Amino acid sequence: MMRIFKKILLCLLIFLLAFAGYLFIGKTEPAPAKEITWGVNFSQKHTQNLGLDWKEVYLALLDDLGTKNLKIAAHWDLIEPEKDKYYFDDLDWQIEEAEKREAKILLVIGMKTPRWPECHIPEWAKNLSKEEQQKEILELLKKIVLRYGNGLAPTPNFGVGAWQVENEPFFPFGDCPWVDKEFFKKEVAEVRSLDSKGRPVLIGENGESLWITAAKIGDVVGTTMYRKVWFSAPYFLKKYLGPFKDFGFYLQYPWPPTFYERKAKIIEKLFGKKVIGVELQAEPWCPTLLYDCSLQEQQKTMNLEQFRKNIEFAKKTGLKEFYLWGGEWWFWMKDKHNKPEIWEEARKLFI
Repeated sequence: MMRIFKKILLCLLIFLLAFAGYLFIGKTEPAPAKEITWGVNFSQKHTQNLGLDWKEVYLALLDDLGTKNLKIAAHWDLIEPEKDKYYFDDLDWQIEEAEKREAKILLVIGMKTPRWPECHIPEWAKNLSKEEQQKEILELLKKIVLRYGNGLAPTPNFGVGAWQVENEPFFPFGDCPWVDKEFFKKEVAEVRSLDSKGRPVLIGENGESLWITAAKIGDVVGTTMYRKVWFSAPYFLKKYLGPFKDFGFYLQYPWPPTFYERKAKIIEKLFGKKVIGVELQAEPWCPTLLYDCSLQEQQKTMNLEQFRKNIEFAKKTGLKEFYLWGGEWWFWMKDKHNKPEIWEEARKLFI
């Protein structure tokens, strides 16, 4: 019995080494995609936390930069600040302005949407049981999909082209009460059942995972792509680390472009699903929240040179669509610190 177990372990080790070799060894620069669709992430809450007029920033992304693709975070606490009292005015405005300019929207919905604290739970829902929270989340999804999916909002033709249900739902990052894959499947099923136009459902995963679960459940796989970050213990472990809870260091990810390209090919061959970049790093990753981080510290992980490197890296992965992470910060640098270099460089992508 022990001999059989050892053989299984040896076969598993050989497979893992072969798979790692496939991802890392050999041709390190795939042929760049001939045409890449570039978009930008946007969070109303994050923009306000930077001390900016969120409407001014949003319109600048559309009109000054000229982006035609936006990934918008629909934060639960902004939409339902009180139980059963929904406030859609701000999100209506964002979608209407995008629609006027024939821009497409990837709308992120659910409990976990981009930007800290990741799970944007309203105060009234924080102390509910898990089962009660899940019931409220399904109701939230119903309200959003019916409003923006089937023309029930003030204008008949909104720019929502796809749904992203939750943000990295299998990755326990952020201030979140639980991770539940089975409930997540219910969320996806609910969105599909409510959208009569059959828009694709995107599932986001971090760049280091294999994307298998996302490919099984979703229609499109979205990956993050970060290059230079502050690396520290996961948030949910910090309470156990005592005086070492804030220990960390800057890290340059070692993955070559082929790491993403070959994983995307596996997903396409096994599941017939497309992989796109939903968070391409284009802003700093600091030891603290961005708006509490000094300019000097910010420069360690993002500056004009690093921005250009990240764009070139993305092109070499062979993926054909990217949403850049950091548009609000580019505007903040330009407007608050008279440093428009990255804003101007980003504009070149949308010409």
